[in-house]
Amino acid sequence: MIRFRTLAVLTATCILALAGIQCKGDGKAPQTQTDMKDSADALTRVESRIYGTLPDGRVATLYTLRNAAGMEVDITNYGGIITRWTAPDRNGEYADIALGFDSLQPYVEGNPFFGALVGRYGNRIAKGRFSLDGQTYQLATNNGENHLHGGNKGFDKVLWEARDKAGNDRAAVILVYRSPDGEEGYPGMLITSVSYTLYDDNSLEVNYQAGTDKPTVVNLTQHSYFNLSGDFATPITDHVMYLNADAYLPVDQGLIPLGELRPVEGSAFDFREPKPIGRDIDAADPQLAIGGGYDHCWVLNEGDSELVLAATVLHPGSGRKLEVMTTEPGVQVYTSNFLNGSVIGKGGVPAGHRTGFCLETQHFPDSPNREEFPSTRLDPGQRYQSRTVFKFTTDQTE
Repeated sequence: MIRFRTLAVLTATCILALAGIQCKGDGKAPQTQTDMKDSADALTRVESRIYGTLPDGRVATLYTLRNAAGMEVDITNYGGIITRWTAPDRNGEYADIALGFDSLQPYVEGNPFFGALVGRYGNRIAKGRFSLDGQTYQLATNNGENHLHGGNKGFDKVLWEARDKAGNDRAAVILVYRSPDGEEGYPGMLITSVSYTLYDDNSLEVNYQAGTDKPTVVNLTQHSYFNLSGDFATPITDHVMYLNADAYLPVDQGLIPLGELRPVEGSAFDFREPKPIGRDIDAADPQLAIGGGYDHCWVLNEGDSELVLAATVLHPGSGRKLEVMTTEPGVQVYTSNFLNGSVIGKGGVPAGHRTGFCLETQHFPDSPNREEFPSTRLDPGQRYQSRTVFKFTTDQTE
């Protein structure tokens, strides 16, 4: 089931208030504003600057979150995109580990969702079509015959209202977007709040909330491409990955789930013991041939708490280790199989084949068309809630 709480009344004001942003009395989305810091310590935590100008003349802002340990995360309110993310190696040396671009323009012109905040629906919906209460809704088919990551203008391509905050042990930016009824074909006005909070233990928490005035579907996720080596010209096949999953979702030729929860045991999809990503990526498995590698949703094992460990990934050379915890039932692992060097990333380095991996915590692809999958339906009076934590540590074993 989608995680939600019941609200007595859904209004723009109440959803924005949840995010800590004031809304004008006319109910319109607020103007972008900067949170005023009241301590010298807080001033070192969050900085903002103009990132660039969109084709329609609006200005995008870039926020830098910085913690006491030295980690920095750059986030723009255009698409909620993480543009830079530094993490320490075993010697304490920080390097950027997130694929992306050096400026706003390439993000605007189109890219493979580098660092993006994805919605209204992350992943694929078969033939861009689903039904609610007997009514069929047609979405954009922007991935072959299917719908992908919210359509032609998903949440990764809109300018979010933003506010930044700082506390004793955290730095945060809060983003709000009001998606009108019918945008990209989705029913209902959806008001979404997403907060990125960086803590001093080198963890970044992504907290999603949303409410609607009509029945709709929601599946939000974060689409950063990681390369823990800090060298975006090298493949991630040497990274050692663990996935807390006994099953995954096999897919058809369009990468739409077949509906089966297939056990990973004895297959190339078994990461229950840590192993290099590249060990079995080219195995003679029809599922790997479909997408040229891993591009599948793993079904996470349930845990004793709301926040469940989804994955860990270690880069042996640097010692950088990423741990991902989530409230979501699945994680889409994508090994950048479709990158081919045609996209030029930071520092003029081509984004090559398998030079990044994504861990997209989410509900399952095509859930609106699969009654047997956890529901992604959101009704008026309910609040969508989802939380994912990305935490970096180091392994001292060389």
